[in-house]
Amino acid sequence: MNATHDSIKAFCRDNPAALAPAGEGALSGLRFAAKDVFEIAGTRTGFGQPQWLASHPPADTNADCIDRLLAAGGELVGRTISDELCYSLTGDNVHYGAPRNSWGLDRLSGGSSSGSAAAVCAGQVDFALGTDCGGSVRVPSSYCGLLGLRTTHGRVATRGLLRFASQFDCIGWFARDAHIFEQVGRVLLPAAREQGAFKRLLIATDAFDVVDTEVADAFAPALETLGAQTDEVQEIRLADDGLDRWFETFRIIQAADVWDALGDWVTQTRPTLGPGVRERIAQAARIDAAELRHAQAHRVEIIARLDRLIGEDDVVVLPTTPRPAPPRGASDAVLETTYRSQAMSLLCSAGLAGLPQMNLPLAMKDGLPLGLSIMTRRNGDMRLIELAGRVCPQAPVPPDLALA
Repeated sequence: MNATHDSIKAFCRDNPAALAPAGEGALSGLRFAAKDVFEIAGTRTGFGQPQWLASHPPADTNADCIDRLLAAGGELVGRTISDELCYSLTGDNVHYGAPRNSWGLDRLSGGSSSGSAAAVCAGQVDFALGTDCGGSVRVPSSYCGLLGLRTTHGRVATRGLLRFASQFDCIGWFARDAHIFEQVGRVLLPAAREQGAFKRLLIATDAFDVVDTEVADAFAPALETLGAQTDEVQEIRLADDGLDRWFETFRIIQAADVWDALGDWVTQTRPTLGPGVRERIAQAARIDAAELRHAQAHRVEIIARLDRLIGEDDVVVLPTTPRPAPPRGASDAVLETTYRSQAMSLLCSAGLAGLPQMNLPLAMKDGLPLGLSIMTRRNGDMRLIELAGRVCPQAPVPPDLALA
């Protein structure tokens, strides 16, 4: 993507990259972008952090998933902005700015895959690669009104992906068109077996308890639409001991993993970090062994519980985020408490258990998208994608683009 034509500020200017298709296939004629955490041969990967960009050499090879997309006919047109070191969900990078959300230029696009979501939302590309550790595909797909998938942990090869928190890191992607989304899935999930339609919809009531009443009401039509796709609808509670406690367990394990990956570089480089990221990195440095052991033991219990709750033919539904995209200029305190912490209580279940979770742009509130998620057992990724295609063949188009 030519930086001079990047009106939404979604693409990297300091380390641009583009590659022609390497073959022909299901993605021929489609243009895509990749988050600034995927290695692209001959270029430097920036991790959303200028001192990281300056201190690391160019990549020798492409990330595995980029090679797969190119071989299937896709054209890589640019590298997109990431939140700093991927350690945020807002979509506002202190060094590179906030990619614009086409649903409202006064709104953030969400992070950390902010540029990828913004580029798809604006129609600059047909699909885009992102990554999801704590919610970095699911949150921006909710805020930007897109289809977005966090894949089963380990399901898509991560060779050539910068390490952040490897116990949770997953590759995902965004698209507005469900057919295109599925075609990308067929390329990145080539061995997916057909499993048929889901038979039971499980409504996670404790997740809906996290959101305000008017937000829950906005989801009602979408829940009816999803319920019509199954034989049975049942209410469940995901966390018998509270989603806030599950989030704390996730936070501890993620932080320890982040420090293991980045601690040496942070200590040696002493980078200038933005608000929020700076505090989370400092917290990561202080996780102790006993705290981590306790969290890991709790995680084992959580996985066992979700394995019991979610049957082979079940799909869980829950809000993706507690509210639409936050306004630009919101205070760090508001972003941390009202948006990030509440969102993480909704997002942590899939991360802790390694489950696939997909955002569906099926609701609106105050003229802004409001994402609803579907989640299922491990390796049910294509099953989620197929359900999404039945209930949401096209994501809504922002009004200004629809009039263009």
